[in-house]
Amino acid sequence: MHKSEHLGVALPSIAELQASAIAFRVPLRTEFRGVTYREGLLLCGPRGVGEFAPFDDYPAAGAARWLLAAVDAAWGEPLPTLRTEVLVNAIVPDGDIATTVQIAREAAAGGCRTMKVKVASPAGFGPHLQDVTERDIPRLREVRAILDAEFGVGQGAIRIDANAAWTAADAIRILPLLAEAAGGLEYVEQPCQDLEDCAQVRAETGVRIAIDEGLRLAQNFDTAVVDAVREAADVVIVKPIPMGGAAEVIRIVQEIQRPVVVSGSMDTSIGLSYVLNTACAIPGLALACGLGTGSLLAGDLTAKTLLPTRGTLSKADVAVDPEALRAHTIAEEDPRHSWWLQRLHDAATHIAALGSVGA
Repeated sequence: MHKSEHLGVALPSIAELQASAIAFRVPLRTEFRGVTYREGLLLCGPRGVGEFAPFDDYPAAGAARWLLAAVDAAWGEPLPTLRTEVLVNAIVPDGDIATTVQIAREAAAGGCRTMKVKVASPAGFGPHLQDVTERDIPRLREVRAILDAEFGVGQGAIRIDANAAWTAADAIRILPLLAEAAGGLEYVEQPCQDLEDCAQVRAETGVRIAIDEGLRLAQNFDTAVVDAVREAADVVIVKPIPMGGAAEVIRIVQEIQRPVVVSGSMDTSIGLSYVLNTACAIPGLALACGLGTGSLLAGDLTAKTLLPTRGTLSKADVAVDPEALRAHTIAEEDPRHSWWLQRLHDAATHIAALGSVGA
């Protein structure tokens, strides 16, 4: 066994990781990132349970960060608690008007005053002006009307996420239209893939920019990356699980010197509780965080899904429910069961090559 420089804990061998793993598949209420379910592995360690569920398009190096976070949850030390509840934004995934209205109404009724709306859908609509006009502008108008009706005119906040779909020129044309439809934007998350393009959009539109993929998908989180993100961002999105765990995220937050939003990664309540614990350990957290994704689950691995109440998510003890786990376990004869064990092996092998996991 070796000690991870990121986690500061002894990491188990690959064989021990595989022996601790339980494959799961949990359905979603609506399609998200092109899938209608969340799959992954629970890793059962001496201190708890971690969730290893990198999306299929993550390479082994990216999946290795998810593994570090899962190991931290199951084998690592508890985090300090600076707060016991966190403001939460609702997430409104891409969809038709009816889906948008249903999700936004449910979220507002639950007290969420901040809505994060996915725009620039890759599913049948491109990032161009005509698509935004036909699809996203009506959706944002509906969300604004729901927030105004529930909380008073202008009292709710709308943030949008383009997932790096636009060129700088597209974003500069499109964002004023979306801001008008939304009655003002708190920020736009990752409008362009390139950080320099994001900085240009920030300078020319006056719309606040939040950076997600520009940080999360970087090959490393060294000073050069942190400086480039700081130049492009008004706000930084940090995702503890795909970024390698709580300790790495807290270090970056201290270095980056920008307001941060802590977000989940479409986790079950097991993974989401780890993200919530991280958010509760970050000093000075002021913005609503992306921890409301439990509402998108049609099943869970716990008896009760972590859901916001009155716009906040409270820290709580979360445990795997045996009956729920049985209902959502991937059978050994299912090809995805062996696929996930191989994915775990590949991620652990990548870490082992860096001297962080025993072979």
